[in-house]
Formats: sequence, structure tokens, C-alpha cells
Amino acid sequence: MPKPIRTSRRAWCAAWVVLCAAGLAATAGLNASSAPDPQPERSVSAECAECVADIETQLAEAKAEQEGEGDGVLAFSRVQAGTGDDCRDELRDHLRGDR
Repeated sequence: MPKPIRTSRRAWCAAWVVLCAAGLAATAGLNASSAPDPQPERSVSAECAECVADIETQLAEAKAEQEGEGDGVLAFSRVQAGTGDDCRDELRDHLRGDR
């Protein structure tokens, strides 16, 4: 029966360090190559811009009325028939502050 090759602990540690370094370098390379491109800014239609401006005006008026009255709830009814669904994403982005 052949005698197994004895490898020192230093050799095992060196091999482990080399493998870890190679893995980290490969991971860094993959992360750098798959960076997402920045999204171009979407243009907002005139109807949606007007709708957002109206809602901003209503928010400002409600905030001015609320000063000193305490807590309250501000509710909006549905907007005009055609613009509500068309401007939903723009309005959501505006109110979240993603613009």
C-alpha cells in the first residue's frame, strides 16, 4: 500500500488563503460588471403635472388648516376619470419623494 503524501499545515493554510483571495477577487469582479445602469428620468405629461400640482395645493391648504388643531386625517376622493389611472405612478413617485 502506498504511503500518503504528507502535507504540512503551512501548505494547507497557503492553499486556503490563495483560494479565498481568488474567490474574493472573482466576486468583486462580478459585482463590478453587473452594476445596473442609472434609469433615465421619465417625462411627465402635462395632465399629470397639473394633477400633481393640484394635489400639492390641497396638501398645503390642509396643512395650513391643521396648524393648531391637532391630529387629523386628510383624504382625497378620486381624481378626474381619465387622469387617475394614467398618473398613478407619477403621483406615487412624487409623494414618496423619488423624483
